[in-house]
Amino acid sequence: MALEVNDANFEELVLQSDKLVIVDFWAEWCGPCRMVAPVVEELSQDYAGRLIVAKVDVDSNPGTASKYGIRNIPTLLFIKGGVVVDKHVGAAPKTTLAAKVESLL
Repeated sequence: MALEVNDANFEELVLQSDKLVIVDFWAEWCGPCRMVAPVVEELSQDYAGRLIVAKVDVDSNPGTASKYGIRNIPTLLFIKGGVVVDKHVGAAPKTTLAAKVESLL
């Protein structure tokens, strides 16, 4: 299950994690975000225990979105060891995102 992450706990839950973290930057009003949300949730279940999925609402957490230069949503950042190792902007099929995950685990 995806974690709701905010500006205050981003460092603790994402950057200090010892697992691969997929960070889904989204907003309630974003249609493509709603399309990719079920795919991201499936990945969190498929890879439970191997990775963490975090969701950041860009409207409520502008600090984190700004820090990572998020200009378009949905944007998925793949963070490992506190470092962004891959990025995907826009909606994508599960196969595309799963392939990224597999290459990073």
